[in-house]
Amino acid sequence: MAAIIKKDSLDFLTDLSKNNNREWFNNHKGRYIEARDNIIDFADALLGEMNKHDHLETLSGKKSVYRIYKDVRFAKDKTPYNTHWSASFKRATKKKRGGYYFRIEPGNSGLVAGFWGPDADDMKRIRQDIDANYADWKHLLGEITLVETFGPMYGERLGSAPRGYAKDHPAIDLLRYKQFMLRCLFTDEKVLSPDFLATINEVFKKTRPFLDFMSEVLTTDMNGVDLTGQ
Repeated sequence: MAAIIKKDSLDFLTDLSKNNNREWFNNHKGRYIEARDNIIDFADALLGEMNKHDHLETLSGKKSVYRIYKDVRFAKDKTPYNTHWSASFKRATKKKRGGYYFRIEPGNSGLVAGFWGPDADDMKRIRQDIDANYADWKHLLGEITLVETFGPMYGERLGSAPRGYAKDHPAIDLLRYKQFMLRCLFTDEKVLSPDFLATINEVFKKTRPFLDFMSEVLTTDMNGVDLTGQ
């Protein structure tokens, strides 16, 4: 039987959002543990399916799932708990860049895949490639499967042109991105459906042309020379 997200794993989050305090949480610790274990089992099953079509370095579902406890030291919102479940998988080896992330939250569930924190060197290399090969980028991002599944590329953007690039550059819309991700949202009904594991796996699989394209960019120089040493 395929792993499923149980209804109480969502209902627990709904109740937690209304009672986000330590006393309520401690009084419902059993529900939390059962829901957390359900998400870990789901993540473990998803990891197994995804390793059939990609190579991930994340070792287990337990390693992938984020803690429900918030770090509130520097936060304006001092409520102690996250009101969503989330997990991420990292691609393995220096040649396979990017990662996968999913979030389970009543009314706000979804996944993203891509590059949400490029460092300065990666950002420079990405923008160099957009500048030189923007037609290839537009072709990739305009591919019908990507557009129908994810819509436009998702991520934070600069308010203007990055330093060193003209405001009227033909690819200014791409050059302004600071994050490079594909996103797909799911209804609560879909999250709770028996085929959600297969659905999320197939959607992640559809991100591979994007991930592999950007991996190629980030692991070679402008002359196509391998930078990984592998």
